[in-house]
Amino acid sequence: MRQRYVSIGSGELVSVVVFAVVAWRVTPRFADPTDVRALWSALVPLLLILIQGGAYWLLARRWIGTGHMPRGLAAVYRVFRVVDVAILAGGLVGVLVWFPDSLAMSALVVGIWLFGVLEYVNYFVVRLSYPLRTWLSQVARGRSPRLVQDLRRSRQQPPPADYHHRGSTD
Repeated sequence: MRQRYVSIGSGELVSVVVFAVVAWRVTPRFADPTDVRALWSALVPLLLILIQGGAYWLLARRWIGTGHMPRGLAAVYRVFRVVDVAILAGGLVGVLVWFPDSLAMSALVVGIWLFGVLEYVNYFVVRLSYPLRTWLSQVARGRSPRLVQDLRRSRQQPPPADYHHRGSTD
């Protein structure tokens, strides 16, 4: 299982590099600078979510089968869960402000932004990543993503031994 997590995490991070490099290399060819802004407005939220996802899978190897997600890390991912919505919304505003004139560019930009939304949903709402032949039946089950399961379990673990509750007299 640990090797699978390495594979998933590495894949997410490699995707970030590939998408960023391709965008960096392609955008100088765009005739309209607003197309560049629209593309990056769509792409940045996707890249941030993929970085968070890749880091999660690589870090999750440490507690798989043996423990819980560390409380501090769980707190960070709970913040990501909220902040990512704002980042996606900001990206959408950028896409709409600099919406491309050409149909092909519009489809590309909207598709990239929607990919970011799907990645967010896959990490924080409902698991979407299944083999194609069973995809519909599996998604219909509405399973919680592994990250969400880890966040829930992190709340159930006892506090560290040196933890002092606010308001305690000791």
